[in-house]
Amino acid sequence: MSDSPRNWFITGVSTGFGLELAKMLLQQGRLVAGTARRPEDCAAFEALAPGRAHAFRLDLTEPHTIAPLAEQVIERLGHVDVVVNNAGYGTAGAIEEVTDEQIRRQMEVNFFGALAVMRAFLPRLRARRRGWILNLSSIAGVIANPGLGLYCASKFALEAVSEAVAKEVAPFGVKVVIIEPGPFRTDFAGRSLAVAPVIPDYAATAGAMRRYFAQADGKQAGDPVKAAQAMIELVELDNPPLRLAMGNRAVDLIRAKLESQLDELAKHEAWARALDYDAS
Repeated sequence: MSDSPRNWFITGVSTGFGLELAKMLLQQGRLVAGTARRPEDCAAFEALAPGRAHAFRLDLTEPHTIAPLAEQVIERLGHVDVVVNNAGYGTAGAIEEVTDEQIRRQMEVNFFGALAVMRAFLPRLRARRRGWILNLSSIAGVIANPGLGLYCASKFALEAVSEAVAKEVAPFGVKVVIIEPGPFRTDFAGRSLAVAPVIPDYAATAGAMRRYFAQADGKQAGDPVKAAQAMIELVELDNPPLRLAMGNRAVDLIRAKLESQLDELAKHEAWARALDYDAS
């Protein structure tokens, strides 16, 4: 334990991956600063391990509060070894169906909020010349599906920034890992899912995604406890992957997507290569 990252900061510890990860860390005697939007969730979190579980109220749609919160976390814990961008949610609906408000809020929470958290903690991690950032993406950060385009956009954006940041901070000993879960038994498909107004023409496409979530909720194959254990093991690695898929479904779908892209690239390779200036 002496060489293990002891101090963790996790956004969204009231449910799902964040709660399971925090509980496991607290059971191991580590210090965890966690965020939640509601005061009652903050109180419940601190009750898990008084003196080691430190709750902070955070609404990721209020980006001006994130840098001051990072200061408070550092004051309370002394330093942070691992930053986990976990808080987020999904929006189900075709791109035409989702409202302007849903578009802005989805990006504020899943992308701009996570980006602000990274920017708030990076100076501290860089100064210490070590540390970790784990960004919870999704298979939706690799594969865009009808009825989930807005959520996918937020995760594609998070993956792009995470990949760039990983290369920027590698010289300083700071490691960034993108977590890509498939379907896990959290409340993502239940109470955490926002649903757009329905346009009947999209019943066969976006509607199919809504129906999938309705029937899959509570039956997903992924085990959040095992995912939490994997994240803890991840930060013990000397050479971690940039991306870690989680669950059989994630591995299968991501592999199929990459193979499809390679096939498409090969099919049109000659055409693509012919578009440079002619050699003089």
